[in-house]
Amino acid sequence: MFKNHGLLGIKNNILNYFIICHFFYVPLQVMNKTKTTLGIFAACLLLASCNNFNKLLNSNDYDAKYAAAMKYYNDNMFSRAAQLFENLTLYYRGKENAENIAWYYGMSLLQEKDYFTAGYQFKRFARQFPYSDRLEDASFYSAYCKYMDSPEYNLDQSQTKEAVNEFESYVERWPRSTRIPEVNNYLDELRKKLTRKDYEIAYGYYFIEEYHAAYESFKQFLNNYPEATMREEAMYYMLESSYRYAINSREDKMYERLQQVINDFDKFSSSFSNSTRLADAQNIYTKTREAMAKIKQ
Repeated sequence: MFKNHGLLGIKNNILNYFIICHFFYVPLQVMNKTKTTLGIFAACLLLASCNNFNKLLNSNDYDAKYAAAMKYYNDNMFSRAAQLFENLTLYYRGKENAENIAWYYGMSLLQEKDYFTAGYQFKRFARQFPYSDRLEDASFYSAYCKYMDSPEYNLDQSQTKEAVNEFESYVERWPRSTRIPEVNNYLDELRKKLTRKDYEIAYGYYFIEEYHAAYESFKQFLNNYPEATMREEAMYYMLESSYRYAINSREDKMYERLQQVINDFDKFSSSFSNSTRLADAQNIYTKTREAMAKIKQ
């Protein structure tokens, strides 16, 4: 198309260039106008939809609100459903649809992943409707929401402990539930988190050389978690903390505390006779005996 030579060829090339530009520009212009029009139309629809929803939310037509809330829920529009169900809660208290509203309010919040509020709502549902056919499900979801809100092990574990308590209550109340294997998996995960948290707290005391606090924390850890995988490490650090606490004690308390080190060594060596830390533990035992001998002299 652009292969002509000479002045006439140049003119023809220029003319062809503008024809091509116009050929593409006009449809693009139309397309851009169409897109703009569609965008404005969609925005108007959205605005109208929001206005209609707000009018419904603020209206006194509670039957219409309930019908709309159920439709929003069934259409997976859980945020709007939750707002309407929450709005309906007070009006329908003690009335025919009260249970449905409380239930679907909790389920809407759950679908929105608002686990904190959903957990509260399911627990409230269990209190308000103790004879409901949904009671077991409500108890499960209450615990599940706390499980989902449970933070990493290095953060505060209040929510984790609440989840454990609620799951344990669930298992005790519904031991034949089909959810028991699932619940047991959640419990294992939560307990591992609590175990790790308590171990790290005890080790933290050891790390900053607060040996008495470390000793007591490791002792409590061993009592609370008899099946913990970190028992060997915990028992060794408890032994070492016991020794360091004893040798830095006042003279009138030292012998008694060194005797406790001997007891802790006996427990460690009998429990973990093949431990890679056994040589270190025996070294602590030897130094403890030497210190006790000096005191006797």
